[in-house]
Amino acid sequence: MTQQSLEPTTSADDAGEGTRVPAGRSWLDRYFHISKRESTIAREVRGGITTFMAMAYILLLNPLILSGKDAAGDTLAQKALITATAFAAAFTTLLMGFFGKVPLALAAGLSVSGVLSSQVAPQMTWPQAMGMCVMYGVVIMLLVVTGLREMIMNAIPLALKHAITMGIGLFVALIGFSKAGFVHQGESTLVTLGPAGELAGWPVLLFAVTLVAIFMLQARGIPGAILIGIVGGTVVAVALNALDVIDPKQWAGGAPELHGSAVSMPDFSIFGNVEFGGWGEVGAMTVGMIVFTLVLAGFFDAMATIIGVGTEAKLADDKGRMPGLSKALFIDGAGGAIGGVSGASGQTVFVESATGVGEGARTGLSSVVTGLFFAACLFFTPLTAIVPGEVAAAALVVIGAMMMMNARHVDWADRATAIPVFLTVVIMPFTYSITAGVAAGVISYVAIKIAQGKAREIGAFMWALTGIFIVYFALNPIESWMGVH
Repeated sequence: MTQQSLEPTTSADDAGEGTRVPAGRSWLDRYFHISKRESTIAREVRGGITTFMAMAYILLLNPLILSGKDAAGDTLAQKALITATAFAAAFTTLLMGFFGKVPLALAAGLSVSGVLSSQVAPQMTWPQAMGMCVMYGVVIMLLVVTGLREMIMNAIPLALKHAITMGIGLFVALIGFSKAGFVHQGESTLVTLGPAGELAGWPVLLFAVTLVAIFMLQARGIPGAILIGIVGGTVVAVALNALDVIDPKQWAGGAPELHGSAVSMPDFSIFGNVEFGGWGEVGAMTVGMIVFTLVLAGFFDAMATIIGVGTEAKLADDKGRMPGLSKALFIDGAGGAIGGVSGASGQTVFVESATGVGEGARTGLSSVVTGLFFAACLFFTPLTAIVPGEVAAAALVVIGAMMMMNARHVDWADRATAIPVFLTVVIMPFTYSITAGVAAGVISYVAIKIAQGKAREIGAFMWALTGIFIVYFALNPIESWMGVH
């Protein structure tokens, strides 16, 4: 399927091209096509606020994930990370609102941040890692412009797409459990409950309570359950700390208390801190695999999310075509580069945009409202910094659980499907590598198809991908052999 086939030949949203803008409408109505999409300014504002409330947790989680050390032993300042996260979310969401004109909000993708923190930063510096982010964003934009994005999406079996999402979900959940101190590396076992087979300290208990509370709120269908849970957990943490119930040293990221004013100027110290090249011993092959992994982590869910939310907003037809789709996909790709330059990791469309659509949002005005709220958060960094890492980690586990729900789409009775899915899902968290999970799934899928005598069903792209991943797994033996000979 080509990119052009996704666009209607005439769009009801292209004012002046085959359509006539009704007279007497405000410039806001005319620009965002509010009346045409049977919405109102009040609905758009309400939808934008709802979307922000549903995804504001990213201001807490993204800095938590990116808090690790790079290969040089350096870390990124929390205040600078919060500023970068808010700025990148605001900028890309405003772009989507003003130019995409659809009710889609963007922010740092947890899967991309997870790859940067666990796989990229340990091999290079943070500026170089953000350079990788810019590179993957450029690659995605090129894929959109050339129409290859849809071709690649169509070439990968649907079951593997679900498996990748599920595997990333487990991966993100493991990061959450680890950040909270719920699981540790044991002396005689790979992992253990707490530092010595039991939970220790009030903070991890608060993590568990917050986690259960969010699940309970979700079960009741309460909008903004994640944000409500985080705010509630933070209030309890601040109260316990003020009453001296908890030793301040027990908090992994410092005691939850406000230092100075609740309002401050943004910290743009890591903005533009991007490097290309100078990877040293990392090697071109590894750099290529890193970019490929970031592309996988960043773009698989985007198209499904855009179409899904667009359909919910009644903007897409029965073939998945919707006004401004190519613009939305391009802005989503640009989010990777924008996030890298900002220091916040790649930005992608959030499925939480559907909450705003549920409140009546149908146009880009909703995204503008969401973006403005993220922009306002630039000046409230001290309040955001109060949230304990243990409380924010609960949301990571919740997000992981939500991503695992894709399991319902898998035919577990079919071994040709179940085995590649299983390997993809479990190898990601077990190896702490998204690339390894995808590689195992692709190779096993092709191997089983060959064993079943169905090699003709394997597309050219999957054959090529299999070859690349075989080299990825055998890279060390190959390099050793080349060194000997």
